[in-house]
Amino acid sequence: MSEIRHDATPRDGSSRQRFERYRAELSKRSRIGGEDLRGKPRKPLHRSFGTLFRAYIAMLRPYRGALVITFAALAIATALALIPPAGVKIAIDSVFGDAPVAPALAAWLPSWLDPSNKSSLLAAIVVVTFATILVKVAIGLVGRSRATIVAKKLQVALRRRAFAKAIRLPLSRVHELKAGGVSALVREDAGAAGELLFGLLYNPFRAAIQLIGSLVILAFTDWRLLVGAIVLLPMVWFSHRTWIGRIRPIYRDLKKLRDEIDGHAAETFGGIRVVRGFAREPAEVSRFARGTNLQARTEILVWWWSRGVEIAWELFIPAATAALLWYGGSQVVAGRLTAGDLVMFLTYVTLLLGPLEVLANTATSLQTSLASLDRTLDLLGEEEEFGSDARTANPQGARYLEHDRVRGDIRFEHVTFRYAADGRKILDDVSFDAPAGTMVALVGHSGAGKTTLSNLVARFHDPSSGRITLDGADLRDVDLASYRRLLGIVEQDVFLFDGTIRDNIAYARPDARAEEIAHAARVARADVFIEKLDDGYDTRIGERGVKLSGGERQRLALARAVLADPRVLILDEATSNLDSESERFIQAALGEILRDRTSFVIAHRLSTIREADLILVLEDGRVVESGTHDELTGQSGRYATMVVLQTEARRDPAR
Repeated sequence: MSEIRHDATPRDGSSRQRFERYRAELSKRSRIGGEDLRGKPRKPLHRSFGTLFRAYIAMLRPYRGALVITFAALAIATALALIPPAGVKIAIDSVFGDAPVAPALAAWLPSWLDPSNKSSLLAAIVVVTFATILVKVAIGLVGRSRATIVAKKLQVALRRRAFAKAIRLPLSRVHELKAGGVSALVREDAGAAGELLFGLLYNPFRAAIQLIGSLVILAFTDWRLLVGAIVLLPMVWFSHRTWIGRIRPIYRDLKKLRDEIDGHAAETFGGIRVVRGFAREPAEVSRFARGTNLQARTEILVWWWSRGVEIAWELFIPAATAALLWYGGSQVVAGRLTAGDLVMFLTYVTLLLGPLEVLANTATSLQTSLASLDRTLDLLGEEEEFGSDARTANPQGARYLEHDRVRGDIRFEHVTFRYAADGRKILDDVSFDAPAGTMVALVGHSGAGKTTLSNLVARFHDPSSGRITLDGADLRDVDLASYRRLLGIVEQDVFLFDGTIRDNIAYARPDARAEEIAHAARVARADVFIEKLDDGYDTRIGERGVKLSGGERQRLALARAVLADPRVLILDEATSNLDSESERFIQAALGEILRDRTSFVIAHRLSTIREADLILVLEDGRVVESGTHDELTGQSGRYATMVVLQTEARRDPAR
């Protein structure tokens, strides 16, 4: 694929070698169909300008009123800016020279102003020019401020939409996105798309008004000079076709590379203990350096393409101006134009070319913003979690669950699950009943399907075939948000937010009272360590709870689940990596936490699930045994063998 990527190992070569490969592939890009490496239909590398423009206009519809004021003020301010050069012409011809004031202009002068009085005429020109500039600045400020407010509102709205979309993507897609990539999409791309108002509409509109006004005035001065000025206009189109079409795809690739580099940096510092434990600091620094070197080479490449536009204008505009000056000067010498006409004409040519030059010089930043809009539209166009399921996609047809009316009966009916990406079967024809209040224990070797089964209970995925019911209703017919509010999940790798202990416990119920938070902490045996802290429940725990031990984090997660008062509780190996004291605290808490709740417990230590109402032994995605602890140990099957092996391992640690 024609893209640049942040490598994981040096095996792909140096940044120079990878950059040369990228340049070679870049020249072969096309928009042909086919499939990508994931077997999905290949899409065009980027949307056309027209598509992006229409999409952006649609985003601006809620701000129509403010935009009307913006562009009306901009048109008036730009038109007023065309008046002062005419005053310069009058001053040169009629004040500094001896030419009479044109009869058409004299008719507009007040009766008390004598056009033949040069001092009075000059004073009038100065006053009118200054007043015009004041009015122009005031009106322009109104338009600019309105445009800025709209841009910021759109920026906030796009960031919110992007964040809301990203947080609702399927889990498999979320796992594909690195932390740095998500942050860049939400913060930088959506933000840059909001600022497009100026590069895509505001500045071009001002240039168009100034262009039309200048051309009209030039037409009254000398049509031959007007033709010479119009010849310059194709340069804009030529610049776009020659350079800009090549720049935007590279900017898209650059943004993707930056996301990967940011993701790698976040990943490195997130796993800093592992990095240092294996003395991999030099390797990670080298990997980061290779990525940034590749980024720099690509940025230099796009810089050269961008400078091509600027160099063309820097050479062409002075040459064209010199040619017009030569022709206009010849007309003045021949007596066909006045000196004021020539100065006014050259001033308007500058006004004509100035906005075009600004547009050309800012074209690269515009392409950056368009690439950001393109990526934002990619994100907004992605399918949300279960978006292809017609029943879920129609919220009006979904059954809303009320907490107090849900019993918690879970039933699996011939459930099979496979990942869509590779078709690999993870669960195969799983069936069981878990009446309300049942504790279901899931055991088996790694990869047997335990976590996948619990993910299906949480409805992070839907079965490929079969169905899962809650109180007799298919989960796919249930409102997803109302069902998730009935769940409590405590995983082996506890995730806590950077905030206070109080905030983390009350995450599912931000409006919980202090007494309720304290009660949840007592049930989870978290109050034992919280009360020893100087700030108690107001103690800040750092990112992912780094200031707490593993057992303390686990108890906070249990307290969070207790406060949510779930009907269905999922414990994914919640005690597997804890020391004996922490496990003792948590086991003491689980007895009370699991009471009257349907629970699914994944555990490697079989001693922790002796009281389970139903134990499911999974192997290669199938339930090979089921029953209570006593029933299964009496069958001399796989579960009994696992119990014996763990018992012997505790008796003889050397083994």
